[in-house]
Amino acid sequence: MKLGFIGTGALTSAIVTGLKSVADNDVAVVLSPRNEAVAADLASRFADVRVAADNQAVLDACDTIMLAVRPQIAHDVLAGLQFRPAHRIISLIATLSLEEIAALVSPAERVTKALPMVAQRQGPTIIYPPDPDVVAFFARFGKAFAVKDVTEFDALSVATATFATYFKYLDTLHGWLQGHGVSDPTARSYVSALFKALAQAPEAAPDTDFMHLAQEYATRGGINEQVLRELTDRKLFEAFAESLDGVHRRISGI
Repeated sequence: MKLGFIGTGALTSAIVTGLKSVADNDVAVVLSPRNEAVAADLASRFADVRVAADNQAVLDACDTIMLAVRPQIAHDVLAGLQFRPAHRIISLIATLSLEEIAALVSPAERVTKALPMVAQRQGPTIIYPPDPDVVAFFARFGKAFAVKDVTEFDALSVATATFATYFKYLDTLHGWLQGHGVSDPTARSYVSALFKALAQAPEAAPDTDFMHLAQEYATRGGINEQVLRELTDRKLFEAFAESLDGVHRRISGI
């Protein structure tokens, strides 16, 4: 495989980093020059990663192309490029439908959507429609979820819109600890370790739903119950669900 990226941002960096951390990896990578700093950094770190002169040079050099441009500029970036029928296209653009991507990369015939989280080789990747080669590629970095229904793919895609909110949650806790006399390094290390441990709970109890886990931690009269009750009373979780609905409408085009 000769793998090319159109768009060189955080997602491309994560995929290349994850790929190059796999033993016996022989995939040559060609990067778009659009984000010069990210592309140059990756090329300097890995011997078989290079930066192309332009986006068309990426297509000319590679058989598998990952599209990692922002949705706002995707049409402008892709419209002028010459794709080949034999190109395998993997779109990482959440808000463009499979049909929109297929039209933009015609005459390429093999088009798949994927949303990965793979830099540490632990995160999941959702894939639609199922493609054995794409599934095998991402399964090296974590768990690959191949779905046959676009509505399921769109719903799962919404979960990826919560990353920034998660880190803002941690930042709020980190800042509160600092404001109450905990040093920056200690606060950050503690919060990171705390939530890493909590993340193991669902896998340790695979038959237990998330609400039951919440109830287990919310001891009657305890401090977990207090925070959960107060945030619930303020309709925080209802607002969160409404935000997810808005993202879903954007992704699915409803």
